[in-house]
Amino acid sequence: MLLRDLESRDLDGVLALNESEVPRVSSLDRARLVALVALSEQALVVDVDDRLGAFVLTLAPGAAYDSVNYGYFQARGGRFLYVDRIVVAEHARRRGVASHLYDAIGAHATRYGFDEVTCEVNVRPPNAPSSAFHAARGFVGVGEQETAGGSVRVELLALPVTGV
Repeated sequence: MLLRDLESRDLDGVLALNESEVPRVSSLDRARLVALVALSEQALVVDVDDRLGAFVLTLAPGAAYDSVNYGYFQARGGRFLYVDRIVVAEHARRRGVASHLYDAIGAHATRYGFDEVTCEVNVRPPNAPSSAFHAARGFVGVGEQETAGGSVRVELLALPVTGV
């Protein structure tokens, strides 16, 4: 398992992996992905068995990002590190990849003085594995909201950096 920065050579694989998990994550086209990576505080990938196994994108406060979920945390205030999306490929699941990524997120948040790590998880349609994962790591609900024109409902989660 190799954790590294996302590079331009990864874009097609990241895009395909992202699209394989819609509606658990929102759909992206290549231009939107490139723009999102440019806004990101962290853009990381994990190679598993010499192929793309996962990726994560995080954002700090103040990014020019039009996500309603990011907007929720922006309006809430504070020094948060927002996990916009994390996707683990089928071949890499149940191998500690998500924990490895969250450990890197936590280390970054600690190093750069963030107060909390934030994210959201779908409750409609449900994403039970993600809900269980985040609960086990100590994330707590701080709100819920409808997205995608009401077809998706998310629980907004936060974890103090001291708990990462």
